[in-house]
Amino acid sequence: MRIVALAGITAVASAAALAIPAQADAADPQDATAARCTYPADVLDLTNWKLTLPTGEDEDPTEITQPGLTTFSATPWFQVTEDCDAVRFRSAVDGVTTGGSSYPRAELREMTDGGEEEAGWSTTEGTHTLVVKEAFMALPNDKPHLVGAQIHGGDDDVTVFRLEGSKLYITKGDDSHHHLVTDDYELGTEFEAKFVARNGKIDVYYNGERETTISDDGDTNYFKAGAYTQANCENSDPCDGDNYGEVRISGLKVTHS
Repeated sequence: MRIVALAGITAVASAAALAIPAQADAADPQDATAARCTYPADVLDLTNWKLTLPTGEDEDPTEITQPGLTTFSATPWFQVTEDCDAVRFRSAVDGVTTGGSSYPRAELREMTDGGEEEAGWSTTEGTHTLVVKEAFMALPNDKPHLVGAQIHGGDDDVTVFRLEGSKLYITKGDDSHHHLVTDDYELGTEFEAKFVARNGKIDVYYNGERETTISDDGDTNYFKAGAYTQANCENSDPCDGDNYGEVRISGLKVTHS
């Protein structure tokens, strides 16, 4: 059986399909809640982000940039929750991948200038902080591994929050088990992930407690958040859209000083 946290999840579309919901009628009081959160950008500030989805052509996944991201939603990959308090990111094992990875993602990438330029900052200049309130909701079969937030630099990740079954890790470069946060994480449990990069180091926090400090002097870093499934059709079955990783994000804030 696959691992799923909540019942009543919307039926899965094919990996190549994008469904964009129609705008709700705000004039109808019964639709007031729906109108308030039609798009993920109604819930999270996505001004300085772009989105990569597990759809599109081989090694050329769908990307949504600003200003289009403001009024974009894609069921079931990127959509608001029914109660308007979070955004769901879903990535199936048979999804389209980027050229630099064999794993699919529904993930935000940090941008600047209102979404016009890709962010790239140095850990040795200024202070760079990401705070994400999130919950892992579902894991793929066979290889139940999923990344929910990360600092990426150049061509590789620097550090990420990575769930493997019930074990939540903070990684360091290629060391996927650098620091064990907890070995009994339960799907659906919301937590706060926080990265603070300054003075050539990255402090990583879980629910307000510093868990580890990682040395890093990179100058091409940027933040990412969403569902980066660490499984594909070669190591996870079935090879279809019903086999996926999913993350729910209710808070997302970046500061640079």
